Amino acid sequence: MNRPLSGQLKYHDAEQGFTLIELMIVVAIVTILAAIAYPSYTNYITRTNRVAAEGCLSQVSNYMERYYTTNLSYSAATLPALDCKSAAQTGANYSYSFPSPATSTAYSVQAAPINAQLTRDTLCGTLTLDQTGKRTYSGTGTVAQCW
Repeated sequence: MNRPLSGQLKYHDAEQGFTLIELMIVVAIVTILAAIAYPSYTNYITRTNRVAAEGCLSQVSNYMERYYTTNLSYSAATLPALDCKSAAQTGANYSYSFPSPATSTAYSVQAAPINAQLTRDTLCGTLTLDQTGKRTYSGTGTVAQCW
C-alpha cells in the first residue's frame, strides 16, 4: 500500500494555478515592457511615414523634370495625380503642394505633415524639394536626420 509516512500530507492537488501576487508581477512586467516599446514603435512609424513622403517628393520631382523636357518650362505644371499621394500611401499623413508658383526655370514641391504625423514629427516638419535637388525641412532636426 502507498500510505503517506507519518507527518506527511498529500498536497498534490493543492498547488495548481497562479497566486494573485504572481499574476500581478506578470502584469507589472508586461506594463513596463509596453511602456518602453510603444514610444519606439511610434518613432519608427513616424520615420517610416517621412521616408515614404520623401519618396513621393522624388516622384513628383521626376514628373516635373519630364514636364520640363517636354515643355521647356515648369510654369504651367500642376501636381500630378500620383499613387504615392493617395490616402492608402502617404496622403493620410502628408499633403503635397507647390509653396510658390512654378516659374519657367524653377519650382519647389513640399510635403506638409497632417493628422497624427503633424504632432509626432516635430524633428523635421515640412519637407521641400526644388529643381536643383535642394532638400529643406522646417523642423528642429538636421538635413541628415530628415533626409
